[in-house]
Amino acid sequence: MKFINMTVDELHRLAKRKSEEYKTADPFPNIYFDNFFNDERLSEILTEFPDMSKKPDLKFEDTNQIKLASKGEYRFGEETKEFMHFLNSQPFLEFLSTLTGIDALIPDPYFDGGGCHQIMPGGLLKIHADFNKNKLTNLDRRLNVLVYLNKDWHEEWGGYFELWDTEMKHSIKKILPVFNRMAIFTTTDFSFHGHPDALKCPPERSRKSLALYYYTNGRPASEINSGLESHSTLFKARPHIDKSRISVKEIVKQITPPILYNAAKKITK
Repeated sequence: MKFINMTVDELHRLAKRKSEEYKTADPFPNIYFDNFFNDERLSEILTEFPDMSKKPDLKFEDTNQIKLASKGEYRFGEETKEFMHFLNSQPFLEFLSTLTGIDALIPDPYFDGGGCHQIMPGGLLKIHADFNKNKLTNLDRRLNVLVYLNKDWHEEWGGYFELWDTEMKHSIKKILPVFNRMAIFTTTDFSFHGHPDALKCPPERSRKSLALYYYTNGRPASEINSGLESHSTLFKARPHIDKSRISVKEIVKQITPPILYNAAKKITK
């Protein structure tokens, strides 16, 4: 296959071999792979990475996040588009299902919330649990895949992807966002994660990644919390670290179904 240095059979065998490790990982099912993709192809994708810094509609900036994120696939270069389509293809979906035990995964061809993500110096994304419903299809979000594109990344720059325990007491795992590292994790109302500390890289550098989300039609009852059947991103403060509190507006947004929240915003404009 063009983007990975293995056959479909080898890909499936890898998924079977790593499945137990994924399912039993702390603090919730997760894993990461180094050098999973063809280095040369991924380097071409890096050269295509879009400049989002001058696009106001791609900036997310509030007390919980300072980041840039593309919308849809129209800003993808040709190589990036082909790569993202591969990550939504049957062979890769089968790999993910075998690895995670989540059957009948459905990709998001609209890349709602996914696509190209970039954090500039000083930027961050505080600890959170992800929105749990696709606003176009109403499918349940079950899985995230993150592909990092940061060559020669220095540890002192930070940018760690952190996984926190369900009670928000400790960071259990930290993953440095180095080039050709792919992180995969199960998303629930209590899979708390993020990049919570301000990025310390030089002005000419940034933290780049590709994000893909996968869905199913329904989810296990054990993953559904009463009152949170449909919610937007749930931000969480780290104890003794995050002094700023989540605003009343953010709390209302989190507990209000997206369709009602968006309708209310239109009315109040």
